[in-house]
Amino acid sequence: MEEEAHKLLEEGIRKKLISPGKGELSTFPNGTKVVFHYRTSLCDGTVLDDSRTMGGHSKPMELILGKKFKLAVWERIVITMKQGELAEFTCDTKHTALYPLVSQSLRNISAGKDPLEGQRHCCGIAQIHSHHSLGHKDLDHLQASPQPLVFTIEMLEVLCPGSFQLDVWAMTDKEKLDLVPHMHEEGNTLFKEGKIKEATEKYYNGIACLKSLQMKEHPGDEAWVKLDQMITPLLLNYCQCLLRQGQYYEVIEHCSSLVFKYEDNVKAYYKRAKAHSAVWNEKEARADFDKVVELDPSLGPSVAKELRAMEERIRTKEREDKGRYKGLFGYNSPPATATTS
Repeated sequence: MEEEAHKLLEEGIRKKLISPGKGELSTFPNGTKVVFHYRTSLCDGTVLDDSRTMGGHSKPMELILGKKFKLAVWERIVITMKQGELAEFTCDTKHTALYPLVSQSLRNISAGKDPLEGQRHCCGIAQIHSHHSLGHKDLDHLQASPQPLVFTIEMLEVLCPGSFQLDVWAMTDKEKLDLVPHMHEEGNTLFKEGKIKEATEKYYNGIACLKSLQMKEHPGDEAWVKLDQMITPLLLNYCQCLLRQGQYYEVIEHCSSLVFKYEDNVKAYYKRAKAHSAVWNEKEARADFDKVVELDPSLGPSVAKELRAMEERIRTKEREDKGRYKGLFGYNSPPATATTS
């Protein structure tokens, strides 16, 4: 313990043990997953971030060791901790220069935003030396005046490689590509079992894997097109789940993007037609159903059934609307009697 503390001091890191952990210290091979709560403070005690309260909820940090996390010092300090341990690490400025960018990403995630929002056009080091605002005054100040930081870490879990399912962001390109067919199959099974929300998540994760790979390719290139053709059936299945959950406008949006690229995709027209029908877009629904029959005449009977159902819903709605308007304008009241003075 003393030897490790001395090594940390030489590296510009001072560790203060607050509460000891349990068991033996892990060897932390690459691929180990560590789950921990963190609080980041200035040396005067001003708190910048706290994973227990960020975004209005408590969500611990999950880190896969060996994946070159942007804030390298976190990988360095967590490997000195046992599960259940609580410790405070004061880290010199050389370790904390990139914290404003990391904090911006973590805050975006906690708010449900893109973690890379605001960072797409500038690499980390360049951004640190620019006058680009991070959208938070405290982070802008820290970016302009780098200083030592105090990280209070509570180690919740240490999971050995292979003992957990990797999150999509932590996978290699090959791992993502290999996982997609399994996600697709699992989604199909869940859908057949009526577990629509679970199926939706499987399809979504499969799409996310492929999209992350597609972002590395130039639109229209062979590799990009191949990935897009893999995304399409997953996206159609995802839309089918959304239809079952009443997310009609999202279905219209996704299917519109598909027919823009693939004008002969009959399934996309069919699902969009059903979504338009559900939100009373009669004209658009009829146009899409006509396109479905044009592309695949064998679907004529199914389309006719959908059109009859839509027409019946429209008639029912018109009757209900007439009833409401009748009461609203008092059509049942006796006629006014003309009088003369």
